[in-house]
Amino acid sequence: MTEPILILASASPRRAQLLEQIGVTFAQAPQEIDETPAAGESAEALAERLALKKARAAYAVQEQSGCIVLGSDTVVVAGDAILGKPEHADDALRMLTLLSNRRHRVCTAVSLVSGNRSASRLSVTGVSFREIKLKEAQAYWETGEPHGKAGAYAIQGLGAVFIEQISGSYSGVMGLPLYETAQLLAEFGIPILPPSTASQRACTR
Repeated sequence: MTEPILILASASPRRAQLLEQIGVTFAQAPQEIDETPAAGESAEALAERLALKKARAAYAVQEQSGCIVLGSDTVVVAGDAILGKPEHADDALRMLTLLSNRRHRVCTAVSLVSGNRSASRLSVTGVSFREIKLKEAQAYWETGEPHGKAGAYAIQGLGAVFIEQISGSYSGVMGLPLYETAQLLAEFGIPILPPSTASQRACTR
């Protein structure tokens, strides 16, 4: 029986890396969509809406029959403030100052779409930052890492030095919660690499 074709509706190298980590074969079809929050929309609802919107947009332009499209979106929220991707240095410094010495939430949704069928999962992780001094924030911006990152930081990069504690999914903060993603993939018939095979591959590296 032919395995369904999985399409990742994202250009994110981090999401691609995470799918590869669990042995999933896929192609990428990035989508540009309007990510503006609706009036009164929560971070959780926004993440779920955008993930599904990306997946549906990518599915609409696919020529392969029987493909399955995965969309994901990450929203960082501090208090009631939703922090998107910084547009410039001052915007990034504003976000990092807001996150400094406090706890925030990272909401990442993943959605799968195939034909008339769709399903979604949501991961919410608490992240606590230490105090970030202005000079640190400026130096961090100059590394280029905060560019294009929700909340102006990357947990898997230099931004890790700011993090005191996380409660939830590390991969979710990276941009694709693997526990929830694996559940959805199994529901849609996408195989995950067996742990025994993964161990054998790891040992040969």
